[in-house]
Amino acid sequence: MQEQLNTAKIGNYDINYLDVGEGTPVVLIHGLAGDYSAWTSQIQLLKDHYRVIAFDNRGAGKSAQVDEAISTQDLAKDTLGLMDYLNIESAHIVGRSMGGAVAQHMALMSPKRVKSLVLCASFAILDPLGRRVLLNMREALEWRMNWADHARHSVQNFVSADFFNHKQEQVQKIEALIGGETRLPACYSRQNEACQNHDTSSQLRFITQPTLIMAGQNDPICSLTATKILSDGIADSKTIIFDNASHFFLMEQADKFNQSLKDWLNTQA
Repeated sequence: MQEQLNTAKIGNYDINYLDVGEGTPVVLIHGLAGDYSAWTSQIQLLKDHYRVIAFDNRGAGKSAQVDEAISTQDLAKDTLGLMDYLNIESAHIVGRSMGGAVAQHMALMSPKRVKSLVLCASFAILDPLGRRVLLNMREALEWRMNWADHARHSVQNFVSADFFNHKQEQVQKIEALIGGETRLPACYSRQNEACQNHDTSSQLRFITQPTLIMAGQNDPICSLTATKILSDGIADSKTIIFDNASHFFLMEQADKFNQSLKDWLNTQA
């Protein structure tokens, strides 16, 4: 049975969200590509034990689409606003890629509202390789103005060479998912710029919540260089590296990721 989606008015923006399950709240924040459905398997994994909130960021999915400058801090304010709307005092915050950058701002802005952080394939600041990869993906979309072409030029950045070469059927599904985007290309470009501009590296020492960091060994977007900045900067954080995996290690090694997430949340409850 399909879960019921709802719309919340957060500031000037309509935010599309899913709210399922009961218990301690877990808020899932998707990345630059895609929408709330990026968390489909994790929603099913967690909803019997937690209250799970997944949503489309402003400028993605079925949420408001406006061509305007935006920052990861703006998206953090949206997320906190959604928590207000849903009467959620505090929650475990799980963010992937850009979503992890958003989660860091939430922890810095409203520390009492964040029970713990899970940062997946994320960054406090992009390294030169990550910047170049994001710039190339943005330019491919702006030059072609076609999501399918963008997906064809981008998909190899998300999975390891081993996965790309030996799991072609799954690669094609990922490419079709990215290529099936309906959002305004301008919104992607604006959020791509927000990722380029994100820098919490000097503030990480102020993040005191329990934090789990997960990264793909072969990720060119959020590399091990970016991961080390997070791990070194957030005191007492725990880091898990997924060997022979890339930016989409959540899909490449789904069983290991889901078990790691579940184990973490169980220890924080």
